[in-house]
Amino acid sequence: MVKYQEAELNDIFAALADPTRRALLARLEGEDALSISALAQPFDVSLPAVMKHLNVLSDAGLVTREKTGRTVSIRLQAKPMSHAMEWLARYEHFWTERLDRLAAFVEATPDADPDPETAKSPKRRKRPKPTAKKAL
Repeated sequence: MVKYQEAELNDIFAALADPTRRALLARLEGEDALSISALAQPFDVSLPAVMKHLNVLSDAGLVTREKTGRTVSIRLQAKPMSHAMEWLARYEHFWTERLDRLAAFVEATPDADPDPETAKSPKRRKRPKPTAKKAL
């Protein structure tokens, strides 16, 4: 079961990794269903390229296709994203806890200056200037 979940998460994150696929999902978010040609209309890519993106989204379970006559309608399926959100929530808790501890440490440090412009930089030793060699 764990391997199935890992494969499902891999497919979801791979599908969401592409900006065109995220834009396709965003278009579907506000609509009940769109035909493939209506969905592809605002994108500056070919219809076959949109079809390939939809195949990736479909394989990840993020969209479903429904054929009525000659028209194929695409619908958003948000349920698989809940699995990804659950996975991300675990790491959100992890990082929130770590960042809270870091903030407490920084606030407790007496010499901490939050303004980088007024913070004193460490003193640097100056290098001696090279001397010119005199010609004999």
